[in-house]
Amino acid sequence: MALMVPQLMSARRKAVAAPMEDRNQVVDNTLDSLNKARFARPLAGSSRKGDNPVLFLVGNSTMRTGTLGNGNNGQWGWGRFFPDYFDSEKITVENHALGGTSSRTFYERLWEDVLSGVRKGDWVMIELGHNDNGPYDSGRARASIPGIGKDTLHVTIKETGEQRIVYTYGEYLRCFIRETKAKGANPILLSLTPRNAWADADSTVIERVSDTFGLWARQVAKEMKVPFIDLNEISAAKFERFGKEKVKTMFYIDRIHTSEFGARTNAASAAEGLRGLKKCRLSSFLKPIAADTVTGKSRKPGRPVVFTIGDSTVKNEDSDENSMWGWGSVLQDYIDPAVASVENHAIPGRSARMFVDEGRWDKIYNALQPGDIVLIQFGHNDAGPINSGKERAELPGTGSESKVFKMKSNGQYKVVYTYGWYLRKFIMDTKEKGAVPVVISHTPRNKFDNGLIENNSASFGAWTAEVAGQQNVPFIDLNGLIGRKLQHMADHEGLLTVNRCYKNDHSHFSLEGARLNAREVAEIVNRLLEAK
Repeated sequence: MALMVPQLMSARRKAVAAPMEDRNQVVDNTLDSLNKARFARPLAGSSRKGDNPVLFLVGNSTMRTGTLGNGNNGQWGWGRFFPDYFDSEKITVENHALGGTSSRTFYERLWEDVLSGVRKGDWVMIELGHNDNGPYDSGRARASIPGIGKDTLHVTIKETGEQRIVYTYGEYLRCFIRETKAKGANPILLSLTPRNAWADADSTVIERVSDTFGLWARQVAKEMKVPFIDLNEISAAKFERFGKEKVKTMFYIDRIHTSEFGARTNAASAAEGLRGLKKCRLSSFLKPIAADTVTGKSRKPGRPVVFTIGDSTVKNEDSDENSMWGWGSVLQDYIDPAVASVENHAIPGRSARMFVDEGRWDKIYNALQPGDIVLIQFGHNDAGPINSGKERAELPGTGSESKVFKMKSNGQYKVVYTYGWYLRKFIMDTKEKGAVPVVISHTPRNKFDNGLIENNSASFGAWTAEVAGQQNVPFIDLNGLIGRKLQHMADHEGLLTVNRCYKNDHSHFSLEGARLNAREVAEIVNRLLEAK
């Protein structure tokens, strides 16, 4: 490569700025597994379909985490989800990023392989700088000279005796740009992803890189007349809206590497930034933004929407008097439509985790407006195998624990949290939008032992109540309320009366049973609506 100096030379140091301080304090061994990484990363240009262009992603672990980039450590880079925004029949996206690399080490060790696959009309997006720190000539020897000047520094790597010339961060970016353009391709610079770092303990402002790498990348982009996406600013602004507690869920293990939630957020920010570029043809390859015309459709001006999320006890067949019914499908009968509308977005067979993983919660979250109410009831499907069978269970309890599992259905890795963690996410997201979360314990089963109805107050019932108390949100103990009503029926009218409330099995309700549940829920909901 142009900047590599293979010939021997006497080591000499110019009066250049000291290297940037390593503020992340995170050890990333990915670069040390370079031979393994070469096989894990795609062969440059191998995804090309016919004469279609390819979008090459160049970056570090915030773009592609881990040697294999498969999330096996619970961390994901945003490059994993960026292809979802493009029409794969018109363009393919290749993630060539590698953790631990700086602008210098990527250029020295990996860029030649990437550039070999670049053709005229392709695109190269570059986001580097997180690792441009530390010693110039020892250890990882990955620091670039701060700034965008023309300073150089001749160094001898202490461990190997190899001699190199170190350039500024800006000069490495210029090299990526010049060599991309020489191939007839189109470079785009991006600023760094934000860290989970705030100005101080009480601050609501997240740290930016607008005076260092963000500024330098912007200056080089302007100088070289290439597009620039301020990824740092776009995602940082979102994080500030989320608040500190939610931002914690955007990261995993440390404060620089993102969870799947954070990686998806950064990918969305990159797509958002691309759409905002003027006269950038790459944006024409993006998929159209899919508008959700269903969630929140019932909203009337000045009236809140009551959203329900849950499983088959909330929404079922709900078709005729002989079918199984969920209480969410009859809830509107007990709420004045002139005050609020009801939308039942529960779905049979879902656990709290599945409702998040399948993207169903995102639709509710995006539709929420201040004053809305979200009724949250899970628990029937939240036990059992985590990474086999229906793959829907969470870790037990309400703690902050999490674990990475390899799913047997597709071989992909997934971070799974506790049941309580998912409930807290629903609550946190709902509050963020100015809406009111209501946590509901799962409905009782039609099971009696020595004449007493099964008490489900332990495990999921207890965890639901605990989370509601911790988060100081309304709680409806539907399990206890309906359980006591059913017990009274059994004691005074017999089990046949109880059986009429269920359909087909001991868990799912008839229309009569659904109405029994809905009346109890509606009583609390109406109080909340009256208090507005």
